[in-house]
Amino acid sequence: MTVKYNFDVVIIGAGLAGLYTALKINPKFKVAIITKETLDENNSFLAQGGIAACINNDDKFDLHIEDTWTAGSEMNNIQNLQQLVKSAPSNIEELVNLGVEFDRDETGTIRTTMEGGHSRRRVLHAGGDATGREIVKALGRELRKRENIILFEDVMVIDLINDDNKCMGVTALNGDKSIIILASATVLATGGIGEIYNNSTNSSVATGDGIAMAYRTGCKVDSMEFIQFHPTAFYSKDKGQKFLISEAVRGEGAVLRNKDGERFMKKYHKSFELAPRDIVSKSIYNELKETQSDFVYLDITHKNKEYLVKRFPTIYKKCLENNIDMSKDYIPVKPVQHYNIGGIRVDRYGRTKVDNLYACGECSNTGVHGANRLASNSLLECVVFGRKIAEDINNTVEDILDYKYDSTHINIDDNIKRTKTNLDIDDITSTIKNTMEAYAGIVRWEKGLLKAKKIIDDILNNLNDNYTYNKEYLEALNMATVAKLVIRDCLERKESVGCHFRIDDYHSKLRTISE
Repeated sequence: MTVKYNFDVVIIGAGLAGLYTALKINPKFKVAIITKETLDENNSFLAQGGIAACINNDDKFDLHIEDTWTAGSEMNNIQNLQQLVKSAPSNIEELVNLGVEFDRDETGTIRTTMEGGHSRRRVLHAGGDATGREIVKALGRELRKRENIILFEDVMVIDLINDDNKCMGVTALNGDKSIIILASATVLATGGIGEIYNNSTNSSVATGDGIAMAYRTGCKVDSMEFIQFHPTAFYSKDKGQKFLISEAVRGEGAVLRNKDGERFMKKYHKSFELAPRDIVSKSIYNELKETQSDFVYLDITHKNKEYLVKRFPTIYKKCLENNIDMSKDYIPVKPVQHYNIGGIRVDRYGRTKVDNLYACGECSNTGVHGANRLASNSLLECVVFGRKIAEDINNTVEDILDYKYDSTHINIDDNIKRTKTNLDIDDITSTIKNTMEAYAGIVRWEKGLLKAKKIIDDILNNLNDNYTYNKEYLEALNMATVAKLVIRDCLERKESVGCHFRIDDYHSKLRTISE
């Protein structure tokens, strides 16, 4: 039995991009938000550092633009970048109006901090080091007040419905029941792709669903070679989600040391630990190789305990749980996959090449980040482009409401097994992760990428030959599809730039990192 719903707008994903977009849509429109887990299980919820915006008197739009342009290896879409930066203050004001409580000083002024690649203190934070959590919680409270918005939790979207290059909504699974949600406008806000790697800061739900669905329906997906590895994830031998040690810790004065206690970033970049993330990650990689180590250290022991507990409560508590007092001890860290810069190509209004289909946040590619994202521009991208998407929908949905969807031909075969598959999904996902970690990590080389391509192609062929409506199967299919796209773009770009670091011989000496 397939259940059908009709909405004006359907949004897939309940992170900051999805929630903010929904809240900016005209309340006269009926909106559905679909999330395959719960409201607090997404990458936005995990974001620690903050959100960048020029709100201080000593800061200027041109400086923020220049910092982002430099971090992105001057490959940014300049028009979209200007929109990102200049729209920041008004969107910060709107977040405050929606109930977000940013950290403030004794005079009531919003506090800002420094992060890598920034030339000014322009990163706003909340809850000390829990900015994403505080923003998502505030928007979630507001969401539940809106009678026009319906939240579907624990629902897995199968695919987009495409009729003659018009997106008509989605097909989905709610437990063992099939759902069809027809909508005049569809927004993909599904987040990142971290689950295709063994080690990532991402939530376990980040299986690249939106990118895979958009690719299958005909959208342009590009720049997937630009995958940011965060320099300072808490080191652990175990595979899986890694705890992030925020960039803001370095922004407040932490330094990086190798296994011998030597501060090494001065060898690689004039900004030392506050160089852009791609440079810091590659510098750590080089240091690990030269010293034959598994991790380096982050040292902020020059700050007193009282300050650290107040400024970084989440990080301090996590370190303490691992018998590390960051006021006395060095923190072991290592780069891991963090953020997908490429994705579904969109314009300044978040529109894809498929009519009535939008994409926002990490699954989209607005071009604002270039070849490497500047710290704390990700949450900003969610709100700036989420608002532009909402404005476009508000102005156009009524024009397309008269489009009469013929849903009689949209059916899901109820005879297909929904809960079982003959495939070993755990083995398949493990192979994807191992392959991507080995051959499409911080460094890439042609022979390794070609080997990875064959492995992933074989997995995709196997999955496509054994299709089933099963959540675990669908996530594996999406992971393999996204892995294929990453490998494709890594092979196509021969030169090293930004987050993409190609070497012809894996065992050769790395060139100077800062070049």
